[in-house]
Amino acid sequence: MPPSSLSSTPGRLRRLLLVVAGALTCGVFGLAWVVDRFGQRERAGDADAVVVLGARVLPGGVPSGALRARTEKAVELYQRGVAPRLVFSGGVGVNPPSEARVMLALATRLGVPPEACVLEEESHSTEDNARLAAKVLRELGARRVVVVSDPYHLLRARQYFRLNGLDVATSPALETERNLSPVDRFYWTVREAIALLLHPRVLLARAPTPPAP
Repeated sequence: MPPSSLSSTPGRLRRLLLVVAGALTCGVFGLAWVVDRFGQRERAGDADAVVVLGARVLPGGVPSGALRARTEKAVELYQRGVAPRLVFSGGVGVNPPSEARVMLALATRLGVPPEACVLEEESHSTEDNARLAAKVLRELGARRVVVVSDPYHLLRARQYFRLNGLDVATSPALETERNLSPVDRFYWTVREAIALLLHPRVLLARAPTPPAP
């Protein structure tokens, strides 16, 4: 007979693994709930600029549903007087032209004057969006921005913009496929929660300290 301490080791290990798996599962789904609730709420207020994050461009330069919904939301905010400028952020993906340029074309067709629009055409990730758009925004003297994207994407986007020193509010493009389909909404929200848990520096980013009066 093996000593009782040895025979009980596999049982303790299994219990430990179950506890760890349960904690990770609760963490992911708990954060996913926070991500979803955050993204569904409109937070836009007066700002120096509205920043629109890019999405896929279809063959022939046609905007995907997400790109169209995000642009239409930004145009709505501009027409409401939320900000005097729209900054379109997104580089060239599988299909040219750049996501930013496709958004510009759509926005001008919807009545936004070209001089109110600024392009950032080099980014290929949310981190890029924030870093490169922040550079453009600093050149414009903008500090407070409204970021527009799919609901599931907004919490992580806000955190990256905070890391780049910007005061950020968010505005969801609710009419996107990934928000209207329950399966897609669940999948992309959980995916975002995992991405945030894997990058604690982003998850824990705080709003910048307001400048002294």
